[in-house]
Amino acid sequence: MFLIPVGAGRYELYCEHDDDEAIDEKEMSAGFSGALTARFKAMLAAAERERLEGRPAITEEPRTWTRRLRDHAVRWVAERIAEQRLLWNLRREHQAILIHPDDLADDQPQATLRSMLQRDYDRHRRWLVVDGMAMLLLGAVFFPIPGPNLIFYYFAFRVVGHYLSVRGARQGLDRVTWRTRSSAPLTELRQLLRLEPQSRHARLRELSARLRLQHLASFYERTAVPSA
Repeated sequence: MFLIPVGAGRYELYCEHDDDEAIDEKEMSAGFSGALTARFKAMLAAAERERLEGRPAITEEPRTWTRRLRDHAVRWVAERIAEQRLLWNLRREHQAILIHPDDLADDQPQATLRSMLQRDYDRHRRWLVVDGMAMLLLGAVFFPIPGPNLIFYYFAFRVVGHYLSVRGARQGLDRVTWRTRSSAPLTELRQLLRLEPQSRHARLRELSARLRLQHLASFYERTAVPSA
């Protein structure tokens, strides 16, 4: 896991994962109904395909407004997957390495990590309750309407995603044994926001290659570079 500097005193956790199944069927069945698990996994698979291919899945279905709305929802899900996958995969870990900029004091990396995991735990636990209530109330209201129950699917994804994130953050706080390793290329990331976009892109590609992180550039642009 990498501690990425994204601004003055600001960090984001980052890790690249294999595209293996992030959801354990047995674990999910213990916490949710089989139908909800199936819907979540189907949406997850569709979003992952779009993320990897960089375009909406090809389909013979007509481009109705419901299909366009569903495509938009899948793109939104793909972005949320990228944000939460780190916590989802942390559920299974018992030992991990935190790679951090080499200009941090000895105790700062783990203190920063624990603060971020606690923040994520509190946030996802709060939204798990909110979205769970919304799923039950709005899903029931829109259930009689013909066609795909997009309201239910939306909140189902949010509920399951928050549940997995809560599990991952708790695992990282209580059960994972962390080691730390310093990295000079991560320290160099601090300087990139001062560069012009073209120079920044070239430098990001170079640092990504040195760190062997294929998607670091897009992550950094999304989290550290202010929107125009």
